[in-house]
Amino acid sequence: MTGPTATVFLVDDDQAVLKGLERLLHAAGFEVRAFASPQAFLDEHDPAAPGCAVLDVAMDGLNGLQLQRALAARGDSRPVIFLTGRGDIPTSVQAMKAGAVDFFTKPVEAKELVSAVRLALERDRQAREARVERDMIEQRLALLTPREREVLRLVVAGRLNKQIAAALGTAEKTVKVHRGRVMAKMGVRSVAELVRLTGQVGITPAGSDSGG
Repeated sequence: MTGPTATVFLVDDDQAVLKGLERLLHAAGFEVRAFASPQAFLDEHDPAAPGCAVLDVAMDGLNGLQLQRALAARGDSRPVIFLTGRGDIPTSVQAMKAGAVDFFTKPVEAKELVSAVRLALERDRQAREARVERDMIEQRLALLTPREREVLRLVVAGRLNKQIAAALGTAEKTVKVHRGRVMAKMGVRSVAELVRLTGQVGITPAGSDSGG
């Protein structure tokens, strides 16, 4: 991925386990940062840094699930993999419902953990790319005038210029001008591309049932 290197953030209060996991993941080619407590991780954590977290479930202070919730409360949707020394099925279900990528009982198989970490890092990369694209779309939308926004919503609803003109009570040639400006400001050349972009930020076509 471009930009900063993705990091695997390890959090486990068992030093022997922490060192073992760190060596394993380093050997697999990952950039790793290890933390011996949840609080140490939170104190240094930067949500903007790409990567995933591998968290022990049973730790002093915050447990793994509480740490996951603390990250979410900060607006950090970083992918999480959980490790536990107990085959705790209810905890596993709770973790997966909270969005964990995977949940392993110690000792974890190296191949399985490496595979899960690769999946988690790919999910993080995709999520960050999607956020960048949404931000870009919002910035382009901010350039539109109120009338251009009205035209946009009618265009993505599949209306023809003459239909848009009738709906807005204006001339068809005026609609053509607005439509051209919308396409230019949004950086698209086709209605299909405009529909794709606006759909990513939840813009509802004019005339839809939700009316948003």
